[in-house]
Amino acid sequence: MKIERIDLYYISMPLVSPFGTSFGTQLQRDCLILALHSEGLTGWGECVATNDPGYSYETAVTAWHILSDFLIPAVLGKELNEPEQLQGWLRKVRGHPLAKATLDQAAWDITAQRDGLSLAQKLAQPYPEGSRECVKVGVSIGTQPSIAQTMDVIAKHLGEGYGRIKLKIKPGWDIKMVWQARNTFPDVPIMLDANSAYTLDDAIIFQSMDELDFLMIEQPLGYDDIYDHSQLRPQIKTPLCLDESIHSAEHARYAIALQACDIINIKPTRVSGWTEARKIHDLGVAHGLGLWVGGMLETGVGRAAQLAMASLPGISLPGDISATARYYENDIATPFYLNAEDSTITVPTGLGLGIELDMARLKEVTLKQESFA
Repeated sequence: MKIERIDLYYISMPLVSPFGTSFGTQLQRDCLILALHSEGLTGWGECVATNDPGYSYETAVTAWHILSDFLIPAVLGKELNEPEQLQGWLRKVRGHPLAKATLDQAAWDITAQRDGLSLAQKLAQPYPEGSRECVKVGVSIGTQPSIAQTMDVIAKHLGEGYGRIKLKIKPGWDIKMVWQARNTFPDVPIMLDANSAYTLDDAIIFQSMDELDFLMIEQPLGYDDIYDHSQLRPQIKTPLCLDESIHSAEHARYAIALQACDIINIKPTRVSGWTEARKIHDLGVAHGLGLWVGGMLETGVGRAAQLAMASLPGISLPGDISATARYYENDIATPFYLNAEDSTITVPTGLGLGIELDMARLKEVTLKQESFA
């Protein structure tokens, strides 16, 4: 398939409610949407780099620059046989995994369409078990104005049918809040996400939570750290999960060698795309790690690709892939709904991502658009 044209959209959409983490609070989400055209087909990708360099050094603005000036020129006119080729073409650009993942997702989407497969089916081709029809999901709750309001928000989402809760923590917003959550909801699976807000000196904070039977503590220490996590892990009983530290299968291998974690949050966008994410999946399965798929407030474009990744057989824990209405009143693509009876979302079965883009809505929320041919 010759890559004939690529369209790039810079979009901005308001969130249904403010989303707070240790990085700050988001009221609206900027991101990039990419369309890759070949042989009458269109593959879609979403760049999850957002307004500011909190979670990652990349932003929507820097990703636009890297894509338009370097990555898109590196692939235009090339013959794409399989999506795994793409990473070789992009190798001259160091870093910028979120930008690279945008093209990677589009390549997986368009080649799955060509092959008459859903993205989940194409990703699952190496595995005799195939992909799941539905995936277990949970909801991620940002920091709230008070502990009482946090309990209300948890109760609201449990009432909607979500079976697993993730709570954002940070210094000063941790011990009292999580103890209250466990006392109020003694049987609910709860995980904590620190987004790199602590240091090794804070081990006593996590030790004080050990008896609360949380699913995991996610990325408590430095965003680029593996070693200190390997020192923290033997000091606590709660399973330790790495997120921001894992930017490639090589980083996952380092973490395994150092025994730095029990669980890895596989975000395909954080590791340059679905090709590398599947390598991490295979590595985690081989070493008995818990695996799950995290989220970045994606539109339906990115959410569909997340669900495909989460459908792979080695994914063992509920992902952060909430229904569309959790973040957007009016999305740009086919909405996703929670199956409240079992806290799952159904994986799309249509070709590729299996979604329809609302082009009128995409135009409404687009701040800038450019085509490359």
